[in-house]
Amino acid sequence: MVSPIDIQKALSGMDYPASKDDIVRHAQQQGGNDEVVQALQKIEDREYEGPSGVSSAVFD
Repeated sequence: MVSPIDIQKALSGMDYPASKDDIVRHAQQQGGNDEVVQALQKIEDREYEGPSGVSSAVFD
């Protein structure tokens, strides 16, 4: 099970606003594990204003 902390670590240094594709790519480049990347691939395809919005999308 992926945790909010795992998501935040994978998004460390991310520039916002960011698209879903940008977020997934950044997580992969940061060495996010498969669970984190898969969770991020399931979020809505839209612009995100910050990490809290991404976390909300993952854990809703």
